[in-house]
Amino acid sequence: MPPSTLADKIDHLFKTIRPGGREYSYDEVARGCAEVAGGTFSKTYVWQLRTGQRDNPTKRHLEAIAAFFQVPVSYFFEDETTERVDSQLALAAAMRDADVRDIALRASHLDPDARRSIVRIMQEVSRLQRARSTDSATARDDADDGE
Repeated sequence: MPPSTLADKIDHLFKTIRPGGREYSYDEVARGCAEVAGGTFSKTYVWQLRTGQRDNPTKRHLEAIAAFFQVPVSYFFEDETTERVDSQLALAAAMRDADVRDIALRASHLDPDARRSIVRIMQEVSRLQRARSTDSATARDDADDGE
């Protein structure tokens, strides 16, 4: 499910846009937003927006958060923009993984038929993995019921 509330969207940006593989701190975001907006921006306020304790920021604050995370401000208002940006962020996050990059680079040298075959194989492996996860969860639930 795509993030739906303002807090969900801000939290998603924190979790997805990770310099050097780590989340930005509230202080880093507050300082960056203050630089962009040209005013004050406290780390407590950023935390409150992320956790939903504050949910009605000013236009200036939303523009600063959007600029800091390098997303359009419409990310916070338009579902279509949110979905498009989240797809781009998911791709960027996946490409940070060396194995994913290796697979993508190798696939780029294949002809279209071979790439379609690889996609079908990956879909089947993914389906089997989901089934295995579901079976494991069911087995745990059954074991818990027996206690």
